Amino acid sequence: MTLRNSLFVKIYLTVLASLAVVAIASAVFVRISHDRDFEGWAGRRDAFIAAMLPAGGDPAQLQATVERLGAAFDADISVYDPDGRLLATVGAPIPPREIGRRPAMRGPGHMLVTRLPDGRVVAARLRGPDGPGGRNPLAYLALIAAVIGLGAYPVVRHLTRRLEALRGGVERWGEGRLDTRVAISGNDEVAAVAASFNRAADRIEKLLEAHRSLLANASHELRSPLARLRMAIDLEEGGRAGRVRDEIVRNLGELDALVEEILLASRLDHIDKLEHRETIDMMALAAEEGARSGVEVTGETALVSGDPKLLTRLVRNLMQNALKHGAPPVTAHVQAAEGKVELRVRDHGPGLPAGAGERVFEPFYRPAGRSETAGGWGLGLALVRQIAGHHGATVRHEAPADGGACFVVTFPAATKA
Repeated sequence: MTLRNSLFVKIYLTVLASLAVVAIASAVFVRISHDRDFEGWAGRRDAFIAAMLPAGGDPAQLQATVERLGAAFDADISVYDPDGRLLATVGAPIPPREIGRRPAMRGPGHMLVTRLPDGRVVAARLRGPDGPGGRNPLAYLALIAAVIGLGAYPVVRHLTRRLEALRGGVERWGEGRLDTRVAISGNDEVAAVAASFNRAADRIEKLLEAHRSLLANASHELRSPLARLRMAIDLEEGGRAGRVRDEIVRNLGELDALVEEILLASRLDHIDKLEHRETIDMMALAAEEGARSGVEVTGETALVSGDPKLLTRLVRNLMQNALKHGAPPVTAHVQAAEGKVELRVRDHGPGLPAGAGERVFEPFYRPAGRSETAGGWGLGLALVRQIAGHHGATVRHEAPADGGACFVVTFPAATKA
């Protein structure tokens, strides 16, 4: 669920719900007060009408009084005796059957009925509002709540939009774009969080940059003493062969290969996209490396786009890993289908320990219980994943049913030029 569908909606609905509660509570209070005021006014009104229409008056005088009341109240008025006979009227007569009906609301057309102490009934049909505050206060409160709700929308939206921008920046930074920074606007808590994120991102980017630079420089500097040691061994006693000398040369070769892999890993960390690309036949590249390593390669012509040197290193590392940690026969297979090119390198050794299918791609991973002399996986498979990532490819481990280990790299297929 996005922030727009969660935080923004929650805040805005909270504002609207609060307005609704306040409006309803205010309307109930105003209505109660209004009813009390109206009841007091109605009592005074009935007393006034009773005083204006004394008992036993002259019918002509009663008619004149009713006419004055009709003009004062802007109403149709009819007066009935206790037996229901019409005594006086002004305006449109009000039939007895309408007297006693309860109107839906006060206002124009409201029926006002007053029963005098002598039993007479005065019925009035008002043409204007009846009593104080003839308009419904709930309508005014609803209008005020609607206006406030509309006004709150841009305020709440502005706040959540800044939070969305902050979240987007954090996500981009988490995806590896360490130069990502978020815009800072305002002086509130959201701006403070954005400023804190920018400072933290700055420090982490500098630390990682210093670490990469140290790693690259240290690896580069190691090559010179390694070369001098190799030369000294070759020159010592005319480069005579021997078990000790062969072991030293082998270890120096491993160190030199490790330094080269560290330098390559450091360089791949520093680039966002490949500097050089061309269309390459993965089958031909794998066959060439297979011939060099003694690995049988089968498959079909399959074109991918990428850097030839990096792809050669990817295939070489997979084959060397199978030869070193697996058992023969080691095979490779290339196939193309549905816009994808798949490279599979398999050995028939003991396979990987349970749960190590992903961890073998970590730099220098060594499973628990593996001896120091047996060594770990070094940087070989970690480089395979790095190179695959720069080519838009994925790499995974599979465990064949008949044993061994199989590593599968899936590339997007390239079209022929």
